[in-house]
Amino acid sequence: MLRLKSIPIVCIACLLSAPVCAQVQTTRKTEVYKRIKAYLDSVPAIDTHDHLFPFDHLSGKTGQLAGRGVDLWALWQHSYCSWINPIARRESGQPFDEWWSAAKNDFDNARATTFYRFLLPAFADLYGINFDRITDHQARKLDRRINDNYRDQRWVYEVVTERANIELMLIDPFWDAIGMKNEYRFTVPVLNVGMLIHGHHRSRVKQPGNNLYAFAEKNGLEIKTLDDYLTALDMLMSRAKEKGIVCLKSAIAYLRTLQFAKIPRDRAEKAFGKRTSELSKRQIKDFEDFIVWRLVELSAKHDLPFQIHTGHARIQSSNPMLLVDMIEANKNTKFILFHGGYPWVDETGAIVQWSFLKKYNNVWIDSVWLPTISYSMGKQAFHYWLEMMPSNRIMWGADCLHVEGIYGATEITRRCLAEVLAEKVMHGDLLEEHALRIGKQILRDNALELFPGLKHRLWKHKIDKLTPAEP
Repeated sequence: MLRLKSIPIVCIACLLSAPVCAQVQTTRKTEVYKRIKAYLDSVPAIDTHDHLFPFDHLSGKTGQLAGRGVDLWALWQHSYCSWINPIARRESGQPFDEWWSAAKNDFDNARATTFYRFLLPAFADLYGINFDRITDHQARKLDRRINDNYRDQRWVYEVVTERANIELMLIDPFWDAIGMKNEYRFTVPVLNVGMLIHGHHRSRVKQPGNNLYAFAEKNGLEIKTLDDYLTALDMLMSRAKEKGIVCLKSAIAYLRTLQFAKIPRDRAEKAFGKRTSELSKRQIKDFEDFIVWRLVELSAKHDLPFQIHTGHARIQSSNPMLLVDMIEANKNTKFILFHGGYPWVDETGAIVQWSFLKKYNNVWIDSVWLPTISYSMGKQAFHYWLEMMPSNRIMWGADCLHVEGIYGATEITRRCLAEVLAEKVMHGDLLEEHALRIGKQILRDNALELFPGLKHRLWKHKIDKLTPAEP
């Protein structure tokens, strides 16, 4: 019998926690992890979701940076770290040293968060800087290098296609959804349908690039009735398909509940053509619910899978479980649940498993953003999901605004996935060859399978390097 009284208390604690601590400390040091990670790094990834702005906006020629260009403050301010950890603002024309003196201690409370740590691989690998230990001199030099890099669009191509090894990237151009423009050689725009859901009156549509009424008029259709509006939606989907759009995207969970009732047409008609001030909240929701169901039907009709933001939005009403009735009623629509439903990652996995048990087979999970929100939650989710569903149902994305963020999120995702696969191999739950195949599926093959229109856009097997000037 073990005599606990003869063992120091600190040693008892070590014994009790040893399996967990050992796993955390040693997985990345094992040869299994190193082999899997090296293989995943070699896979030309298909990033299923990002918000990379046109280069003129990134470089500061237009947009929020007002001609100043991208600098160290801009990278942090336009990263997720600023969501939870305020960083001193750098005013236009403010000397770097003055700003840095005020800002350099602003990171102290965020050091352990993944929203902070996901950018560290970008600073380390792209600039040779350990940001945790950065000196004033290094920070000043880093600021200049960032600004210089964004003077040339080749920096975007180098980081995304070479350093991050991303072959294709699905872009959500929410600033000009209906324009469906493709700004980069490696990007594929998706159709953000958010503003289409709110279009009960022309006045509700504020952004020109998201105006279905203007799109309809340009194509010879004047929208006067709900029938006209639905016809314009169908026309837009056809045009999107012709232009190579591969899916639809909705982030309406930031604005309202994901519970979409199946509303009779006559209730939607009562709201159409009226200004928001003339409608009750119930009438507005009726119209939106009706349009969402119609978009889901058009998604199936035009074979455009539907990416839906779930979780971490209006957290009181973004649980993916709210979508189950709509998923069940639309078996021919391919639903992609974004962000793994964080924080409801277990429930999201259960929805995919349920879709197989019901023989619908119409749900996919996208881990986009999840390992950046919480690395540990990302690991837990990958462990759960691989035990709950076929491995061809999981995808990934970076979900960032600038290339340093894209690089960091990509690296964090590869590390997270490599750790999970290595642990399953070391525990005897997977053969290493099977783990490698699963990793490639998640990073690349599953997206190519779900979005077959991507296959003719692949380029890495044809040329060694992609630049802005490549034909």
